[in-house]
Amino acid sequence: MNIVTSAKQIAQTCTVMLLSLILTTCSGEDSSLQNGEAGLSGVVSLDGSSTVFPISEAVAEEFLAVEPRVRVTVGVSGTGGGFQKFLAGETDINDASRTIRESEIVEAKAQGIEYLQIPVAFDGLSVVANPNNDWVDYLTVEELRKIWQPGSTVDSWDDVRPEWPSEPIRLYGPGTDSGTFDYFTEVINGDSGASRPDYTASEDDNVLVRGISGGTNSLGFFGYAYYAANRDSLKLLPIDGGQGQVVPTPDTINNGSYSPLSRPIFIYLRKASAARPEVRSFVNFYLENAGMLANEAGYIELPQSQYAESISRLAAF
Repeated sequence: MNIVTSAKQIAQTCTVMLLSLILTTCSGEDSSLQNGEAGLSGVVSLDGSSTVFPISEAVAEEFLAVEPRVRVTVGVSGTGGGFQKFLAGETDINDASRTIRESEIVEAKAQGIEYLQIPVAFDGLSVVANPNNDWVDYLTVEELRKIWQPGSTVDSWDDVRPEWPSEPIRLYGPGTDSGTFDYFTEVINGDSGASRPDYTASEDDNVLVRGISGGTNSLGFFGYAYYAANRDSLKLLPIDGGQGQVVPTPDTINNGSYSPLSRPIFIYLRKASAARPEVRSFVNFYLENAGMLANEAGYIELPQSQYAESISRLAAF
């Protein structure tokens, strides 16, 4: 073998090795993109309840660490406003602090929208006052109704109990698009949406926290998670639903003794969106981690059997 032939063979061998390396690398990248976590990309959009927002935001942040190429957006339009976007096909998932209404079910059928209702945690509506309020020790359901019912004549604290100060009550609560508003008015006033209109309303619970913490005569309600995150600037009031005074805590919310203001919270998933792997992966991740993240965000986790059941339902959806 002469030197020229040897050189040609070496060059050919190097070329084959280089091509093999390129093909192996590309094949490995394709496999990673198809099967590995780095393969997912796209956008997952959520909107809806401000009550459910903290847990959905926490899940989105944790999911980013696992799937950095997937962008998860979480909006706050209230449960009702979120359902409007969901039924218009603008979002993949709706955060909801109530179940879907009959009118929304009718709209979904008219639009050919299939969805999966998924409970993710328990929440207890918290009635709170300013921490400088030293006269309210608890409220009964009847007193809450007296304060919040349509046509209420309660303007000052002594209208609730004569021994309380003759000072005006400053009321704060969720807006009419809020599932929290719907639930509170249903269990307190007997009809979803039935409420006096003259209160400071907001779909953003942080606005309510600032209002109540900023005025001695303030009173309001929102989800337990927002109390838990702001406990130093709020006074949590026990509620007597007929069985004695009960303070909302993880235990009393979970076991149902904090009645009637305990309830599950949900996410709703569009079937068309579930066909996209990034959305399905996100919801599966949500259910696998909802219990732990619910506790961290101030909610109460469901029994693990319920999360397992929802994962099975998602797999068949």
